[in-house]
Amino acid sequence: MLLYKAMRVFKSFKIALKLDALILPPLSFRSSVARFSTSLGAPKFPRRTRPPLILSTKSMASSISTPNPVVQVKDKIELTEIEEKIFNRLLGTLRHFNLETQLRVAGGWVRDKLLGKDCYDIDIALDNMLGSEFVDKVREYLLTVGEEAQGVAVIPCNPEQSKHLETARMRIFDIWIDFVNLRCEEYSENSRIPTKQKFGTAEEDAYRRDLTINSLFYNINSSLVEDMTKRGISDLKFGKIVTPLPPKATFMDDPLRVLRAIRFCARFEFTLDEELKVAASCEEVKAALAAKISRERIGVEIDLMMAGNQPVKAMSYICDLTLFWTVFTLPSNTEPEIPDVCNRLCIACQEATWNLLQLIKCVTFNDEQKRLSMYAALFLPIRKFTFKDKKSKKIPVVNHIFRESLKRKVSDAETVVQLHHALEKFLTLIPLLVSKEEIQPNGVDWGVDCADVPDTSRIRVLTGLLLREIKDFWPVALLLATLLYPANVDYTEDLLNRRFELEKRKELFDVVYNEIVKLGLQNVWEVKPLVNGKEIMNILQLKSGGPLVREWQQKILAWQLARPSGTFEECQDWIRESHSKRVKLNE
Repeated sequence: MLLYKAMRVFKSFKIALKLDALILPPLSFRSSVARFSTSLGAPKFPRRTRPPLILSTKSMASSISTPNPVVQVKDKIELTEIEEKIFNRLLGTLRHFNLETQLRVAGGWVRDKLLGKDCYDIDIALDNMLGSEFVDKVREYLLTVGEEAQGVAVIPCNPEQSKHLETARMRIFDIWIDFVNLRCEEYSENSRIPTKQKFGTAEEDAYRRDLTINSLFYNINSSLVEDMTKRGISDLKFGKIVTPLPPKATFMDDPLRVLRAIRFCARFEFTLDEELKVAASCEEVKAALAAKISRERIGVEIDLMMAGNQPVKAMSYICDLTLFWTVFTLPSNTEPEIPDVCNRLCIACQEATWNLLQLIKCVTFNDEQKRLSMYAALFLPIRKFTFKDKKSKKIPVVNHIFRESLKRKVSDAETVVQLHHALEKFLTLIPLLVSKEEIQPNGVDWGVDCADVPDTSRIRVLTGLLLREIKDFWPVALLLATLLYPANVDYTEDLLNRRFELEKRKELFDVVYNEIVKLGLQNVWEVKPLVNGKEIMNILQLKSGGPLVREWQQKILAWQLARPSGTFEECQDWIRESHSKRVKLNE
């Protein structure tokens, strides 16, 4: 019933949204945030007076008695040869200077090693000295054993860049190691800049971390895993995303932890804790995320999700937790106004694209193509929405999301907008490439006059020009176009009834892709023009370049695409003949 009502609202906005061209996948509506129980009390994690859970080779397996774990977690951490050498040098430093410092590897390295995954991100927490002080001692010790320290650096505090603690780095056996002291921090209400900072205990440090699965330590001195929260191992085994302290307090301390929780949940295919969901979707946390966290940091987390192994799950969680428009903020003067229901449509488009991507075998998409295809698919429903900049120029809303909401690279914004433009041209070309009928496509500005192009070569010319625009991202544009083809069909009923025939879309992609390969256009952007700008000026007897030269460059490309075996001399003759005709017509 909720789905039906949501779609009735969507249908009423269909004209404004201009979404009549959309083909949509089965929409996986997860549990609505509105259904989350608000009666559950916040979990209590009082300060421990008893020793933390310390897991050794023998005790780790038996310390968790809960039956039927869902995740395979190793009984002990197995060090690689390089890791053993690194840790031996660090322990040698302690012995050489008679230091009583406890060395603990913190966070993600411990988690990943217990999951049997490789990890080269080693962060070491020190209990009684700064990282820079310990690095100096390591460097001095290495000299005594005939080894030289590599790439020593200290990264100072920089609150403006959300760097609140000094970190020292050095490379040992070609692995970068970060050293930082255990810490205990207090924050002001509306800032991530600590008001008070001091050395903390391992337990205090563990409880201030984002998630229990990231709060584990590996004590290098004792070769033991330490679970200070007494639930990190259990949550890892049972695939739970839980905060060490009550979730709302954890998120208000650092609202970015909401997105980190979602990212790890999607990456490991774990389950979000119910109380965590309630906290993540509450208005206070959303407001704090918008106000306290820089857009750059939000953009980094989103990009890691998009480049990860489960981008659709990550975006679905963002949508389900009502964070979508908090993350992907829109300009106030968007035209027309985008209704809230559009976020579900965005997820549906991304899910369809992701599923189709898994089916296609005739081409291998690289990591960059996959990453940007996920952005392009997510923003398909809003690709035609615009806003006016200070000069009253209409700019795609997608451009604003990349450059302002996420502060991502300009090149990412440009590529995704180009993909949206290219798919519109593909929608016109697909029926021609499939039927091979020599028909002039209408309704699209191709940027070149095809009057001199033979009818038998027109499809090749238009396809070649399109591929030269989008270059090696053309398979992504084709993928998106196959989801929206044909453009004149209303697929609202398909959305309501969850019908989507991916196999047919895959077959369409294969047919068009193979036809482009048969035309010899798959790498057409690498083909150099037969005649360059200087030669054009000489042939036309022009004293300077400008729009006329650029116009002829496009014409020459069209001529060359129509005649793939044409020579430089033939092209020169054609330029002179065409120019002569043009002059006579203008007389």
